[in-house]
Amino acid sequence: MAKYKSEFKLDVAKYILDEKHSTVEASKKFNVSQTMAYRWFRKYEKDGVKSLIKSKNKKYSGEFKLNVIEYMHTNHLSPQEVSFKFLIPSTSVILKWERIYYEEGPQGLFEERRGRNKNMSSKPSKKKLSQETEKDLIEEVQQLRMEVAYLKKLNALVQERVNRENLRKHKPSQN
Repeated sequence: MAKYKSEFKLDVAKYILDEKHSTVEASKKFNVSQTMAYRWFRKYEKDGVKSLIKSKNKKYSGEFKLNVIEYMHTNHLSPQEVSFKFLIPSTSVILKWERIYYEEGPQGLFEERRGRNKNMSSKPSKKKLSQETEKDLIEEVQQLRMEVAYLKKLNALVQERVNRENLRKHKPSQN
């Protein structure tokens, strides 16, 4: 999904509200989806300009996330309705919180999940095998190589025998 500047969102919302145009007309004029035009219009209509200004990297407390999800469930509201009420810019954030709430319970909402994992290194570390395990694996590889070599040799001998028998059958008899 494309990122739109706050001024652009405001222009779309004002076009619908002030100039009495439909979201269909606005979506065609500004080349955005009807859903986006409607969402911006509703936010502007309800809470004014501040609702269309994107706040960078806003952190929400676990308490706030829990209140939002519980409010949504008790009032049987959609994520979009809740995003309008609590001025959350994206419904996907609410859906993510709801998924965490169902999978991990309410305490899952209190964990900070942004950024890289703290114990994540730049290169995946190779697991060290014990010397005994490494020795066993080497022996097994050698055993398998010997078996493959034996089977190749056996196959070659069988093929040679078949070829000799075919020559005998097709060779004219000398009397």
